[in-house]
Amino acid sequence: MAKQALLLMDVQRHIVNQLPAPEPYLSTAGSALAAARAADVPVIHVHVAFRPGHPEIRTGDKAFAPFRGTDHLVMDNPDSLAHPAVAPLPGELVVTKRMISAFTGSDLDLLLRSQDIDTLVLAGISTGGAVLSTVRAAGDLQYRQVVLSDGCVDLDTTVHTVLVERVFPMHADVMTVRAWQESL
Repeated sequence: MAKQALLLMDVQRHIVNQLPAPEPYLSTAGSALAAARAADVPVIHVHVAFRPGHPEIRTGDKAFAPFRGTDHLVMDNPDSLAHPAVAPLPGELVVTKRMISAFTGSDLDLLLRSQDIDTLVLAGISTGGAVLSTVRAAGDLQYRQVVLSDGCVDLDTTVHTVLVERVFPMHADVMTVRAWQESL
């Protein structure tokens, strides 16, 4: 029997603050979180964070170079913590990753396998970043996947649409938060 976990990725204060209209997304992500908790589906909060001075980021790295010289996503900085609307409850796992995929630089795979989780329900910011990279890595690791189409958001709506309508269905079941809630 499949055992699933909800991965809520990069829904951190600094990242949420980059969204032009964060409230609709936070409401939808909060609904997914509430549904997982109500159904006793394990929740894993995945955050990107770096050491002071950003030694993990190569000079010229296109994705993360803009963070060098800032402390927004430095470990223990309040901006790197979960947005209060989706904050972890005691006992919920928080995984720190170092790059875009939830698996890169983290112990996520170890945690999932130790709990016999074989199905990942993915939500987070951004569709073309953390979600896409995690879908690809999870596929290589042979996890079953569900992508919550409205549980993901991207600054580029065209990228979001292409991914959830054309790319993700080749690797995962794609459904809305409401449809996933009804399946629990």
